[in-house]
Amino acid sequence: MSIVTRFAPSPTGYLHLGHAASAMAGHDLARGAGGRFLLRLEDIDAGRCRPGFAEAILEDLAWLGLAWDGAVRVQSAHFAEYRAALARLEAMGLLYRCFCTRAAIAAALGAPHGAESAYPGTCRGLDPALADARAAQGEPYALRLRMDRAAAMAGRLRYHEAAEGWVEADPRPHGDVVLARKDVPASYHLCVCHDDAAQEVTHVTRGEDLRAATDVHVLLQALLGWPHPAYAHHPLIRDAAGRRLAKRDRAATLRDLRDAGATPAQIREMVSCRIGDLASL
Repeated sequence: MSIVTRFAPSPTGYLHLGHAASAMAGHDLARGAGGRFLLRLEDIDAGRCRPGFAEAILEDLAWLGLAWDGAVRVQSAHFAEYRAALARLEAMGLLYRCFCTRAAIAAALGAPHGAESAYPGTCRGLDPALADARAAQGEPYALRLRMDRAAAMAGRLRYHEAAEGWVEADPRPHGDVVLARKDVPASYHLCVCHDDAAQEVTHVTRGEDLRAATDVHVLLQALLGWPHPAYAHHPLIRDAAGRRLAKRDRAATLRDLRDAGATPAQIREMVSCRIGDLASL
């Protein structure tokens, strides 16, 4: 089997060391095996993504010495494909419209506004005719997956994690996840699974903060007949206070480090010292 990896950042800010870790891990794995390393821009959130950040990603990767194979896949050019995948799930009776706001969901759960928790199912039993009427009137809604039905249909799920072997997956604790919204016509979960299949990705290298989402991803892969790539979730790179690096926290970017005099070799050393041998992922 020829190894195919990918780096799939969102152009919502500049790359930082955590991004470098994922990119280098995927690049090294592919190149070490004579495989292919792909680049994908996950720009489905038009409200936050910027062309300038997309250009900066290409520049930063080139500065690091990471060359990708083939054309860059840009998700916003493939919404028709994501709609077709959603239509397949809808035909299977696995989607329903949800009109709840984030604030309403948080209130129903007794959780702080914006807290992440499984959806309580408020709209799951909504009459389809009423849901159609509300949508026709322009009321915003999300498309949610009927998790219990989907999990039962998919049966036993598992994925292969580097250094661990086969791991059992259980997506049910995630609840009825959102697969599309009015303002974002396809969710991260759906797009990433679709694109990994479309690009024939065999190995996914990404931060451990996304490991929990893998349970949902292998479910979607099973439902839609897409292949299951192998996964390698690397430790997160954290700042001096122990916080994970994040764009919203204004973490030092690769551009900041470059302007301060850092070289690509020093960036690689910083990354490998914090997460271990990239080649072992």
